[in-house]
Order: sequence, then structure tokens, then C-alpha cells
Amino acid sequence: MPNDLTSALDQIAEIRRHMARGSTFRGYRAATVAATGALALLVAAVQDEIVPDPWHNLPAYLVLWGGLAIVCASLTAVEQIRRCRRLASPMQTERTIEAAERFIPSLAAGGILTLVFYRSITDQIWMLPGLWAVCFSLGVFASRTLLPRGIAVVGGYYLLAGCVDLVLARGLHAIRPRAITSW
Repeated sequence: MPNDLTSALDQIAEIRRHMARGSTFRGYRAATVAATGALALLVAAVQDEIVPDPWHNLPAYLVLWGGLAIVCASLTAVEQIRRCRRLASPMQTERTIEAAERFIPSLAAGGILTLVFYRSITDQIWMLPGLWAVCFSLGVFASRTLLPRGIAVVGGYYLLAGCVDLVLARGLHAIRPRAITSW
């Protein structure tokens, strides 16, 4: 009898996992995504005042943009946690954890690349904005099977933008917020 119960519970758990995989993750709220985008535009607008010469103050530049990444990730995490608590759905919680597990490695890669460039190849740090966009695109692509269909367009945009930045924005001006206008 205990083996039958264990088997039945295992089958129920497997059915739940299949149902969760088949549903679209809708945990990224439009307001939170818009807020993170607005914060990035705000930081880009004030970067020249906060860090007027990023090449001669790389720590401040990296703290500014790394801090923004942490703030944006924190806003998204808080929203996810609040949503999971509000819905109190084990399936939704499982789906949220799966989405985070797929996206976090790309964020970690961006952080590690930043550290490597800062410590070892500072003269090539101009590549970081493009590489950050590529890393973000990889997170989007890794999560695409969980998200609505059109998300691949977003991933493609970040991949293309990152690659274009790597090709066109070379040298000292590349880490300035208005670098795109000097291409």
C-alpha cells in the first residue's frame, strides 16, 4: 500500500510538471519592465554628470551601471516574489523559479565578464556595453520557451544591438551614453 501511494504521488507530481511546462510564464509585469527601461534611460541621461570621464574613473562607471543592473534585477525579483505570494499557486511558484533559473546564468556571465575586463583587459572595456546586451539576449533566448511567442524578437534585438555595438562603437567614446550618435 505505501508503494502505491508513493507511486500515485510521483505520477501526480509528474503531471503537474508537464502542465507547468505547457503553460506560458506571465510573471514579468509590464510596469516592472517599463520601470527598469525608464531607469536605464535616466542613468544614460545623467551619466555625463555623474561620471564625466568614464575612462579615467572606471570604478564609478562600473558601479553606476552594475548598480543599475542590481536595482533592476531586485525590482524584478521583488515583483516575482510578491506575485507568487499573492497567487499562492505551487505551479506558478515552480514556473517562476524555472524562469529565474534560466535567466540568472546570463546575468552572472555579464557580471563575470565585467570583472574579467576590469581586472585583466581594461583597455578593451569599451566592449562591455555590447557584451552586456549579448548576455541579456542569451537570458531571453534561454527563457523563450516559457515566455510568450514574440519574446524571440526581443532577444534578437538585444543580440543584434550588442553585435552592432561591438562592431561600430570602438575605443574611448564607446562607454559614453551617447556613443550611438557618434557611429
